Amino acid sequence: MPNLSKTINLETHPLNDPIYINICKKKIHKESILVLKNFVTNDCLNELILESLNLENKAFYCTQNHTILLTKPSNSINNNDPLNTEVVSDKGCVPHDLIKENSKLNIIYKSKIFKNFIKKVLNLKFLYPYSDTLSSINYNYYQNTQQLGWHFDNASFAITLMIQSAESGGDFEYVSKGRDFNNNYIDNKYLTKILNSSIKPKKINANAGTLVLFYGRNYLHRVTPVTSKKPRILVTLNYNEEKGIKLSENARLTFFGRVN
Repeated sequence: MPNLSKTINLETHPLNDPIYINICKKKIHKESILVLKNFVTNDCLNELILESLNLENKAFYCTQNHTILLTKPSNSINNNDPLNTEVVSDKGCVPHDLIKENSKLNIIYKSKIFKNFIKKVLNLKFLYPYSDTLSSINYNYYQNTQQLGWHFDNASFAITLMIQSAESGGDFEYVSKGRDFNNNYIDNKYLTKILNSSIKPKKINANAGTLVLFYGRNYLHRVTPVTSKKPRILVTLNYNEEKGIKLSENARLTFFGRVN
């Protein structure tokens, strides 16, 4: 088994420590987001930066026009309805099957210590990889002018690892109000103010090596357009609470340009 201390900065982030786990658990349930800076070691980060740059020319780029619920705009809904507001997302994506088996990303993703930490912090009973070969770990590239439009996630939680920040733009912004998915509640007036920039969203400073856990189903969020030649590069670590789940064929075609 690989030495996890050469990959994750366990002195700063003791993932097995009940006290540390409880601190993280309280923080994300209070603030909806958990930002763990310097999560990976410097050697690991340097290796991942090199890996991401070597894979960059293999990324599949797509542009999507969608609503904040990640659906297509509907003619049957008023255009002034925030749930029918059209936004744009465009980025490049490298699927899991192009990432080498001995990559540090696979070491982190498959680590029992890491998975147990995620389960305890997020109150999850189970954590499974996607059963298709493309969707469990992905490199995401945001080139100059590219962005992730305002949206709510379909998944209940998201885990990202920042590899490289853009020199300008590419900021992660979010709001911690506006929706209660479990109770089927949406505050249209509040969301309208966010979409027309009447309310200033929260912003996180996630430097390279930062791990972020986020409840994206309840909290509207986006990545602002990158305004530099240096791209924004991050990794998504994607799990399911049920075994045997595949990303839909349509989603795989959209994000990867293929289904297998």
